[in-house]
Amino acid sequence: MASEKNKGELLKLLGVGFGIAVTVGGTIGTGILRKPGPIAANLGDPTLIMLVWVLVSIYAFLGVLCAIELGVSVPKAGAWYVYARRAFGDYVGFVTGITSWLGTVAALGFGAYTMSEFVALMMPEVEPIIRYMAIGILILLMGFHWLGTKSAGRSQEIISFLKAIGLFAFVIACFVYGGEVKSEALVATTQKVAGPALLTSLIVSLQSVFYTFDGWHTAAYFSEETTDPAKNLPKSMISGVLVVIAIYLLVNLAILYIMPMDELANSKLAASDAIKLIFGEKSAKVVTLFLTLSIFGMLNAQIMFSPRVIYSMSRDGLFFKAAQKVNSGGTPAIAMPLTGICSILLILSGKETCEKLSDIAVFFFVLCYIAGFASLIMLRKKEPELPRPYKVAGYPFIPYLLIVISLLFLIGAVYQDIQSSGYALIFLVVSYPLFWLTKKLNQ
Repeated sequence: MASEKNKGELLKLLGVGFGIAVTVGGTIGTGILRKPGPIAANLGDPTLIMLVWVLVSIYAFLGVLCAIELGVSVPKAGAWYVYARRAFGDYVGFVTGITSWLGTVAALGFGAYTMSEFVALMMPEVEPIIRYMAIGILILLMGFHWLGTKSAGRSQEIISFLKAIGLFAFVIACFVYGGEVKSEALVATTQKVAGPALLTSLIVSLQSVFYTFDGWHTAAYFSEETTDPAKNLPKSMISGVLVVIAIYLLVNLAILYIMPMDELANSKLAASDAIKLIFGEKSAKVVTLFLTLSIFGMLNAQIMFSPRVIYSMSRDGLFFKAAQKVNSGGTPAIAMPLTGICSILLILSGKETCEKLSDIAVFFFVLCYIAGFASLIMLRKKEPELPRPYKVAGYPFIPYLLIVISLLFLIGAVYQDIQSSGYALIFLVVSYPLFWLTKKLNQ
């Protein structure tokens, strides 16, 4: 029988291995396999293509350094929400938490639907029931995660390990077995390079890579459940983001090594096309299977970290009180199934709704980044005596630099997708009445 303590508190069960795994699993999805083609179409230059990946890699690495300081200074579940509330008060914390949670709910629904589409590519007979299969995937995940944090964490480690091995195997295959197509690819690539890309193309490409990197901060959501946050969080977050960066850069180099630029620019799934160039058409199903595994790993991470946000909000009186309940295995007993059910409702509303909300979510995610970096600066001023086992190097230059870059990204996002950004701004307008109502209900 669960103790009274376990009913209201998360369990300290997670170590460095989980932190690395959840960073890899929460970041690497289909983006690295889908985005190289559109980026090549925008830029047409291998040097510029690698440059945008390197620039966003630097952003993610510096962002992790900031998130580590926050995570070890305020080791509570919820990441950006916790830091924003402590630095700026309940309202900013509420907006940060709700947008973070709703964004992941949308991404979870869209991801489950996308995974079902890939299953249908391998088994066309299930195509008529894609929507129900997506719902089944989420129900399966909810049932599994109900068992507890320990089993969920171990599954994340296994899936992320397989995902990393698969991507490194892809890189090795391209460089070892791609000799026959290499010379033709290099000639075509050279012919494609005609001049520098337009500024708009660079902005669009940077946005694509930015989206692909979202998740670099995932381990911070579990700082309250980490056995020794001051010691383990820096190790897991830095190691995790370095693994992600290495995979992303190597996969791009491998694709550019194999594929002619003209062909890459027209590819919707560059990794699959690269493998087909080496091993033939029949190899496509192997890549599709890997994609399915990759998405499942991301869904597993999302349904694990997203409930921690509303669990933490509930504990602070900024969400329904029931959401702070925890079962004997350390899983948020109300917050986790609520997250899954909301994603299921989005799936029932249609793929287009999920996709649109996912676009809006990107806007919110970057707002959360800004709130986090600003919280680091504010807490340094507001609570100078707060124990900080880890301090970000280059303070205050690095957090200010990241805030400026994030704001520029938001300006670019508004320019590229005014409609989605408009919906996000409308939500911000109505957020205060929603915040006031929530506070009243919790009095």
